[in-house]
Amino acid sequence: MFGIYLKRELGRRKKAALVIALGLALGIALVITVSSVSAGMTQAQDKVLKSLYGLGTDMTVTKAQSAPKAGSSQGPNFKFDAKSSSKTSQSSDRVMTQGGQALKASLVEKVSAQKGVASAVGALSLNVTKVDGSFTQGKAQSSSGSGSNGRAQGGPGGPGGSTGGSGQPQVQGGGADFDVNNYSVAGIDVTDQELGPLASTKITSGRTFTASQTDAKVAVVSKSYAKSKKYKVGSTFKISGTKYTVIGIATPSSSESSTDVYLPLKQAQTLADAKNKVTTIYVKATDSQRISAVKKEIQANISGTTVTTSSDLASTVSGSLSTASSLAAGVGKWLSIAVLAAAFLVAALLTSSAVSRRVREFGTLKALGWPSRKVTRQVVGESMVNGLIGGALGIALGLAAAYTVTAISPKLTAQLGSTGGGPGGNMGGPGGGGPGRSTASKLESALTAPVSMTTIALAVGLAVTGGLIAGAMGGWRASRMRPADALRSVS
Repeated sequence: MFGIYLKRELGRRKKAALVIALGLALGIALVITVSSVSAGMTQAQDKVLKSLYGLGTDMTVTKAQSAPKAGSSQGPNFKFDAKSSSKTSQSSDRVMTQGGQALKASLVEKVSAQKGVASAVGALSLNVTKVDGSFTQGKAQSSSGSGSNGRAQGGPGGPGGSTGGSGQPQVQGGGADFDVNNYSVAGIDVTDQELGPLASTKITSGRTFTASQTDAKVAVVSKSYAKSKKYKVGSTFKISGTKYTVIGIATPSSSESSTDVYLPLKQAQTLADAKNKVTTIYVKATDSQRISAVKKEIQANISGTTVTTSSDLASTVSGSLSTASSLAAGVGKWLSIAVLAAAFLVAALLTSSAVSRRVREFGTLKALGWPSRKVTRQVVGESMVNGLIGGALGIALGLAAAYTVTAISPKLTAQLGSTGGGPGGNMGGPGGGGPGRSTASKLESALTAPVSMTTIALAVGLAVTGGLIAGAMGGWRASRMRPADALRSVS
């Protein structure tokens, strides 16, 4: 009886049922769209952070650069030999650590021993400034001639004392022509390449380091740097007089890397005169849900260090990715709530209004012996069906919107800069020179809108909730009707 009556009543009120269902569908579709876009934002941000932070890296340990002493110079300086030849080529490299104060390499083992740490490796971030060019020696030339006011020989000026005689020698020609090449170098632990700068890249030509090449004069260079210098596997280059052979070309997994050259850690330490030193310790936690606890553990047991997690780094991301993420998380969230609240209210009002127009019907049913709970069940049942129909339509619309966003894949830019403003800062992309980099990395990521089963379950729950709210209001109104109301409504 319930099913037959329910089917007949929904068939008689198709328009009202459709309006209620569509209202709920729009609200549910908006919730699905916002949820899927927010999930896509999170994925895009994680992709950006992994490309800079290092795949598998949960946090980094660094130490802020100490303040320079009064009168000391922190800038690069170059010394060239004085040569007697007229044109002499000169070349000089300035190798400096960057990313904060150097740490003892022994701290890597101490960090590894902390509770909740799965593994830790050290890396040394360097900046190399190469000045290459030549000086050209100028020539001294003097001009002679008689001035208009010249005096005769033997005058007060003495022999040859004319004021228009030989002039002062003047240097003509000469000068200097130098090129400055600035690039970043990362010294990595070749025995564990799963963490650190090289972890977020893919070797597309040649090979990576082997575990035995801890002090070998070999290098892996980034694709962009190799292209600019026309390097290929087998090419050689020099840093401070040491020749290195390119064994591999690395391509970033998702974006341009800001590290140009990768060397074995010992070689980088030798170049920077930083034996047994590192600038960044990359840490992987045993449980990704306990990263905050591991951070506190390291800070408590290793004083003077700064621990930066992925979430800390995420707060420095700006650009269209950050803007879109804020809109999806903030505006989108409250817009969804507002639309859902409006949809629920409209559904409840329309259901209550429909009940008011069915006074004769419900009054007659009560006169025939229907109890109030049965009338209420009938109204709630109709509202639940409307809600489920709205939920199905909303899921379909939401999936279509999410698919459209994924198909278009709009490009979002992300700029990750240092909060430290230079060496000694606490943030930055460790994969590209470590915390405190003074330059920002501009990256690009495609937006997708993945829909999870959790989102679908949420949509179904909202549909049922909307039906219950509408049914509860309509059922309460129907339960208050009396059989006598049916007679009053007869014209």
